Amino acid sequence: QVQLVESGGKLVPTGGSLRLSCAASGRFGSDTMGWFRQAPGKGREFVASISASGSRTNTADSVKGRFTISRDNAKKTVYLQMNKLKPEDTAVYYCARSPDSDYRGISTFDSWGQGTQVTVSS
Repeated sequence: QVQLVESGGKLVPTGGSLRLSCAASGRFGSDTMGWFRQAPGKGREFVASISASGSRTNTADSVKGRFTISRDNAKKTVYLQMNKLKPEDTAVYYCARSPDSDYRGISTFDSWGQGTQVTVSS
């Protein structure tokens, strides 16, 4: 059983930066990790993923060039560095785990954290 705990969400101004963290318990080093977000009244949206080794990442077009995903397997932690934040980035951000070694779609993620709120003021 994998447990995921996100942290780092808060209120930031437009153009600001924020780093989210997701600490995992249980297995971690062989799993793909991902960040997703859900804004009020909208569905859950893929943000970024990183392969088990950390050598491959995928990033949604809406955040490409602004957000960077990384991981520290020794600390069992995955990060999301968010720069140049916009009001439309406001959402609850979720960390998730897929048992696959690389990203193969949202349906492969089977463990989710409780989410952390990011609010970008205009």
